[in-house]
Amino acid sequence: MNGDEILAVFDRAAAGVAEAVARIDGWEMTGERDGQYSFDVAADKAAREVLADAGFGVFSEESGSHDLDRELLVVLDPVDGSSNAARGLPWFSTSMCAIDSEGLLAALVLNLVNGKAYRAVRGKGATVDRRPLAPASGEDRPRGSGPTRQQSLGAATVGLTYLPPRHLGWAQYRVLGSIALDLCAVAEGVLDAYIDCTPEGHATWDYLGAALVCAEAGVAMAEAWGRPLLPDDLLETRYPVVAATPPLLTEALAQRRTFGAPDPEGIGAGEAAEPV
Repeated sequence: MNGDEILAVFDRAAAGVAEAVARIDGWEMTGERDGQYSFDVAADKAAREVLADAGFGVFSEESGSHDLDRELLVVLDPVDGSSNAARGLPWFSTSMCAIDSEGLLAALVLNLVNGKAYRAVRGKGATVDRRPLAPASGEDRPRGSGPTRQQSLGAATVGLTYLPPRHLGWAQYRVLGSIALDLCAVAEGVLDAYIDCTPEGHATWDYLGAALVCAEAGVAMAEAWGRPLLPDDLLETRYPVVAATPPLLTEALAQRRTFGAPDPEGIGAGEAAEPV
């Protein structure tokens, strides 16, 4: 199955998720896992049925591992930003990323509020609503055409998850609540950078789809402590940092490394890295 065929399956799965989420009528929790809403489970079921019928294995936030012996594995977050969705805050998404033996292969991140779709295929670029995303060539760049050329954190608008212990030197910040959309906003040029400031990091299902979108859009990207963003064990967490340009990434990483190292004795400093 090639990248375009995978994306066609993802579109069908995402349509099922959108239908499930459109039926949200309350804040009912499942009681099976902290923070799990009933609509998370319904969205997961809708997506997995399509993915399984297409022959994919699935690693999902909501239901765990399924058919891991299959050639292609899809890392799935049915609803990234569930608390936003439950409260009616319009910033939540579904994220799917296909992985093969070489790494991240194809991805879809769908904004479940307005239907904006970010797609990427390894080596073939990234798009938003079928329009190519690429680094802009000048200050008069059309909004949403690709990453900005911002070089300095002091002039940047930065997306965050969780507030750091101090100001990190940005011009402005936003804490929006869906890391998948936050990363895609950097790829699109809506944000200049993103810094994961959480104490525990993010799970792979949260960010892998958007990481491929960023990589294919030409965004500078690394894990805060220099580790691969695609771990051997998909249950491990990571701290993604992405930026429009390498100088901005260097500055953002330097600021992030001033607090909260998960293992300061055993993790290297690391430079900008591909997500695979």
